[in-house]
Amino acid sequence: MTGKMNLEEYFKRIGFQGSYDKLDLATLTSIHTKHVMSIPFENLSIHCGERNIMDLEIIFNKIVRSNRGGWCLENNFLFGWVLREMGYDATMLGARVFNSIINNFVPRESHLIHKVVIDGEAYITDVSFGVSCQVLEPLELISGKDQRQAPGVFRLIDKEGVWVLEKTGRKPEILNPDFATSSLVNRKETKTIYCFTLKPREAKDFFQINHILQTDSSLLFTNKSICSLQTPTGFRALVGWTCSEVTFKPEEGVDVLDMRDITDDEIQQILWEKFGIKLQNKLQPVNNKYIYTL
Repeated sequence: MTGKMNLEEYFKRIGFQGSYDKLDLATLTSIHTKHVMSIPFENLSIHCGERNIMDLEIIFNKIVRSNRGGWCLENNFLFGWVLREMGYDATMLGARVFNSIINNFVPRESHLIHKVVIDGEAYITDVSFGVSCQVLEPLELISGKDQRQAPGVFRLIDKEGVWVLEKTGRKPEILNPDFATSSLVNRKETKTIYCFTLKPREAKDFFQINHILQTDSSLLFTNKSICSLQTPTGFRALVGWTCSEVTFKPEEGVDVLDMRDITDDEIQQILWEKFGIKLQNKLQPVNNKYIYTL
């Protein structure tokens, strides 16, 4: 199908069948959760000889009509359009991701999120961070409040106008002994994710960083091919050739990680069966040395 972008196609893509007559928190939460469980966080295009372009119609055709995923500059850009098209009061914001190598936030805003105001109350939406740091539901913009979701306890902290997002998770339980010391396994109980201000941003503010993220050989996305999708019980991920199925078990205080390496011949099948993705061009998996945890 081609033609003008429309909400009905997007709702069908995420499996949303409810009414959106009421622009309330329940509706926002529903589409947020369904998005992260239907549309993968992935950077596969840049490892298929393609480019990620910050153009809404191109992103709509890719994610909605071609059943692909995307990274934050695609997923959250599209989600913001959806919110505004529905009638929500949504403001685009920019975030600086925490880098454990330098033990600080990166200097440039490379992550796109939104602030949504409903009945005078503000919330943060983010449908595209992936793996264990992916929020399933909007977060209340309240400093210091523990906000428990399936992946763990998220917390927003206001530090003199700079908001910091952190998450307290659980201990990993690794089923495959071959991955007992894997660098992909997060072993920090509390993890700083990113920081942001409430200064409104526009799409053009991200055009340059969108180019840098997919061309700079010193950055994460050029060094690892990543695909992640949330599930009702946890999430699944494919990083390079390492396929992981993660099950949240809060009652036991652990996240169970079932990890294995797959072959090039299995890539296409795994992408389809686990993530619902069929690529037009051949993927060249990449898993160079770079700090990145599930």
